[in-house]
Amino acid sequence: MTAVTFDAETKPAAAWGAVLSMALCVAMLIASEFMPVSLLTPMAEGLRATEGQTGQAISISGLFAVAASLLITTAAGRMNRKWVMVAMTAFMLASLVLVAAAPNFAVLMIGRVLLGICIGGFWALATAVIMRLVPEGEVSKALALMYGGQAMAAAFAAPIGSYLGGMFGWRAVFWALTPIVALNLVWHLVALPSLPARQRQDFRAMLDLLKRPYFLHGLAACMLSWGSAFSMFTYLRPFLEKVTGADVTTLSVLLLILGCAGFFGTWAAGRFLNGNVAPFLKLPALVMGGATVGLLLLGFSPIAAGLFMAIWGAMNTMFSVIWMTWMSQNADDAPEAGGSLMVAAIQASILLGAVVGGLLLDALSIQATFIGSVALAGAALLLIGNGHKMLKPSAAL
Repeated sequence: MTAVTFDAETKPAAAWGAVLSMALCVAMLIASEFMPVSLLTPMAEGLRATEGQTGQAISISGLFAVAASLLITTAAGRMNRKWVMVAMTAFMLASLVLVAAAPNFAVLMIGRVLLGICIGGFWALATAVIMRLVPEGEVSKALALMYGGQAMAAAFAAPIGSYLGGMFGWRAVFWALTPIVALNLVWHLVALPSLPARQRQDFRAMLDLLKRPYFLHGLAACMLSWGSAFSMFTYLRPFLEKVTGADVTTLSVLLLILGCAGFFGTWAAGRFLNGNVAPFLKLPALVMGGATVGLLLLGFSPIAAGLFMAIWGAMNTMFSVIWMTWMSQNADDAPEAGGSLMVAAIQASILLGAVVGGLLLDALSIQATFIGSVALAGAALLLIGNGHKMLKPSAAL
């Protein structure tokens, strides 16, 4: 495929091959980031750590993702965004090799640090890149397609990882991801067009966005919503093992149900997310928080657990599209700065959710972790209201 240069004056035709390469990268990124969720127990045993400590393998990647997301646009300067994306994918490949071969907990954490840099760098630029790959009217559709990679990872990574981890060991699962990421690296080189930086980025653009009340309001609501989701999701396997009584096979089936429901969420996001995004902003906290309440009350039943996990999984894939669509509409004059702030906020929420959830799990119980998740969802709903306070003045009219 011949590379095409997109500059500030040229409006490109939709480059769907490049969007698909981004979707595969999302799938691998999500699989790499959250694979410890489905392998938490065997990883803890293999590394002689507690489940709460091993859960911090997710939080450490989140910590460095926060830093990378805030620094990437400044550090990359005028570097072509295609090569930044290629570099981030190379970091992911190196991370997987280190994690798979880790002889101890310290090396595992180094591998997760590299993944955190990839997460922060990729997600900070991803929406801005998508906005340059397709015409303005197709941005929501392209975002839904890219986040289809999230649905793919949610559908297959966790259940397959859990199943293969039970058969061959958790290290084999991470080794299995490496050739796919290597293939994705090559696809980026071929499919992504040249994307020269349009202007030099610095922290002033982010500070200008933070001075806008509607954007700051939305960022806080986004953080509460994500913190709620991942204080629960990080410790889902211990809940299913201890409360539902799921063995490896049942666990794999339940995770597959959660993941497959994500395809419905991706379809719904592409179908209904057009125009005013305000009515959708409260849905993630409302639906996912409600599903968590359902698990607390009826999670002892595998059938009920499967139902609530399906609801949670469908909304999980809509979640990202809803908030990134909000960002693309309300920070359209500074998409890279907006992307950096969004990713920093989301990763900080994942970090805090994993840390607080792990502390509650080790000190109290898995139920306490889920109750904390519900409390954060309630706070998000109170802050969001009808969503209009989080729209820029022209969009709120």
